[in-house]
Amino acid sequence: MSEAQTVVSLESVSKSFGPVNVIDRVDLHVRAGQVHALLGENGAGKSTLIKMISGVHQPDSGTITVDGKVTEIPNTKAAEALGIATIHQELNLVPTMSVAENLLLGRTPSRWGLVNRKHMQSMAKAALDLIGVDVDLDDTVGSLGIARQQLVEIAKALTMNARVLILDEPTAALTGAEIDNLFKVIEDLKEKGVGMVFISHHLDEIARIADTVSVLRDGQFIAEVPATTSEKELVRLMVGRDIDDQFPRVRPEESSSTPLLEVKGLTRKGAFSDVSFDVFPGEVLGIAGLVGAGRTEVIRAIAGADKTDSGTVHVRGKKVTNGSIKDSIRSGIGHVPEDRKSQGLILDAPVSENLGLATLSSTARFGIADRRGQKRRGEEVAEKLRIRMASINSLVRNLSGGNQQKVVFGRWVLAGSEVLLLDEPTRGVDVGAKVEIYNIINEVTARGGAVVMVSSDLPEVLGMSDRLLVMSNGRVTGELDPHVASQDDVMHLAVSNVDSAVEESSLESNAVSRKDN
Repeated sequence: MSEAQTVVSLESVSKSFGPVNVIDRVDLHVRAGQVHALLGENGAGKSTLIKMISGVHQPDSGTITVDGKVTEIPNTKAAEALGIATIHQELNLVPTMSVAENLLLGRTPSRWGLVNRKHMQSMAKAALDLIGVDVDLDDTVGSLGIARQQLVEIAKALTMNARVLILDEPTAALTGAEIDNLFKVIEDLKEKGVGMVFISHHLDEIARIADTVSVLRDGQFIAEVPATTSEKELVRLMVGRDIDDQFPRVRPEESSSTPLLEVKGLTRKGAFSDVSFDVFPGEVLGIAGLVGAGRTEVIRAIAGADKTDSGTVHVRGKKVTNGSIKDSIRSGIGHVPEDRKSQGLILDAPVSENLGLATLSSTARFGIADRRGQKRRGEEVAEKLRIRMASINSLVRNLSGGNQQKVVFGRWVLAGSEVLLLDEPTRGVDVGAKVEIYNIINEVTARGGAVVMVSSDLPEVLGMSDRLLVMSNGRVTGELDPHVASQDDVMHLAVSNVDSAVEESSLESNAVSRKDN
């Protein structure tokens, strides 16, 4: 490990929220011109730690040192003044404002009390030039893709003369080609002496971009190791045990020849056309494809979230009402959406209420919600799924991403759903929680249920599916046996009827970058 100036150090810092000790005597050293990866399971304390650096939280004990001097960081403004900037997973941009306005948000140059647009454009262009991004400064941020929004956020940090950049899951929503571009920017920033903290659940990225790794477990510092440390050892440090099988799919020995879920000719103009498939009891049907292939739209239609123009959905031979979430739930369909925060959870409601949303009507007595029963049943499911929380009354907002995802799963476990529709079920979830989610899938199929799983992670969809459909341009282009199919086989079908070579190379790059994750 090369010697480099330490810009920010956290020495034996601790932080509690009520009775819960979230961080317990943790050390972290951010060095100039190096990327320090921060690893740990959901709930390990990573977010709390970086919020101490960025001024959101103050430690209860321990010290923060900046440039060798003990320093208090009482708020985010103080952090910015020290040259510390954070790129959160949920980007801090205003979609309706222009790129230039976002880059100088809160620091807009003015003259005679009016916005000095010429100066603003000049400053914004200089920031984008630093990281080699060619974006129209007058475009609204909302019109840009996620990858470019992320680069705008980085450029915004550099306009504050950031010396320390904290990147929280920056690759979660990016394709392989976009990740490559981001990593080029990070390498350039390293050359300029910027120190970075990098949080990711994709272990294959660590060796590519990081210099040093710190591992947290249950709020405690476990080890600081070189980024060349093997993935197997990193997993062991994170979860405290070896995980030999990352995709522990267990299929029931006996299977039925009668479909549990039947989808026939499902069509929604502009989204997908003539989609048909059956799913049998005990089976996991995977759906792969490029972004925009229509996978999410098909899942939403089956769940009743969107109406279709034609086609039918049957569960156990009974037709499900088109566009009716209520009838889908009544028919035994559960839906874990792609965006859990905006579509799957009420963040400011307690865990008990979120778990009971699907059973609120069916368990009501004389039209009155059975709150006591909901709470009791919720506690049982939370214990079964090992949801980490202070109590069943904890707000879902305060849970880690992996535990929030388990709350969405728990809702359908509680409802006894026979058909589970999963859209990117492990996005933003650590390796330990992923295995726990895969085991939930196994439990659903073991009791005779069926699972339809959409995933952009090719190793995952190949490793956890019994059959695999591939979609392109809103149509099913083929079916594969995942036990013998390769990622190249999936890609060949995923780019069928897609003329853009850029999209093909993007999927290839994504498959390589996610390999064995």
